[in-house]
Amino acid sequence: MDKRLDPLISELDSLEEAELYDAWFRAEVEASLADPEPSIPNDQVFAEMDALVAAKRKARNAR
Repeated sequence: MDKRLDPLISELDSLEEAELYDAWFRAEVEASLADPEPSIPNDQVFAEMDALVAAKRKARNAR
């Protein structure tokens, strides 16, 4: 039986969808934790994204 979830509590429509999403998410986390590549510090990611956004704004405003 496919139990419907309350849309105020969950973005997913059914308990089956929620379980599938949970399994997918857990697999993604496990894969990330097992990845031997070094992590990128949060500050570095935000600095790179800020620079990208600034460059896009500058290019847009130059038109």
